[in-house]
Amino acid sequence: MVRIEHRIHIICGHYGCGKTNLALNLALTLRRKGEKVTVADLDIVNPYFRTADYKEVLEKQGVRVICPHSAGTTIDAPQINAEIFSIFDRPEGHVVIDVGGDDAGAAALGRFKRQIEAAGGCEMVYVVNRYRKLVETPEEAVSLLHEVEAASRLKATGVVNNSHLSSLTTAEDILGSLPYAQEAAREAGLPLVMTTVPLALYEALKGKVENLFPVELLVQPPWAETLM
Repeated sequence: MVRIEHRIHIICGHYGCGKTNLALNLALTLRRKGEKVTVADLDIVNPYFRTADYKEVLEKQGVRVICPHSAGTTIDAPQINAEIFSIFDRPEGHVVIDVGGDDAGAAALGRFKRQIEAAGGCEMVYVVNRYRKLVETPEEAVSLLHEVEAASRLKATGVVNNSHLSSLTTAEDILGSLPYAQEAAREAGLPLVMTTVPLALYEALKGKVENLFPVELLVQPPWAETLM
């Protein structure tokens, strides 16, 4: 589980590393614990995997959702919702911010640096996936992290190992990703705060992996339905 020293939790990382699925699961986990939760979708880069696309799922569970004005339309223009300022003005409950991929997506986050600091800071976790192109080595992952930090003007506080192959993920895939994630965290000078695991594999890996966080596979690519 992501540390809860702060009420603002920022999820950042490479395109397609699983940020949105992690953001959804974190928000729902906090809500099930009885916490007030707001999810702010700052992903104005990727039209296929946005928290806004799962607004109904979140709101049914009592999670407040703030998404770009263009969400749910065919418009792919960066339009940040001004309502996002309310998460800094109302200091109650947890806020999960889903940031767009890479430095391009993190640039939108940088606009709120002053508000985040005034609100008491944040936990900003950098999500890594060993099986994602362009970040397949710890060195590549850390290089991208530095780009994200420069664009957002914020520093990451931890690394999340979210290595997976979607519905094809096996326990061996998770175990095989650990040295990669541990080395990436070491090179970044950050703690490895957790490793995610599909719910179906949780019992098989419980006790074998530290800080294991079970997740549901909530995010599916839009073309998945045509393959089912």
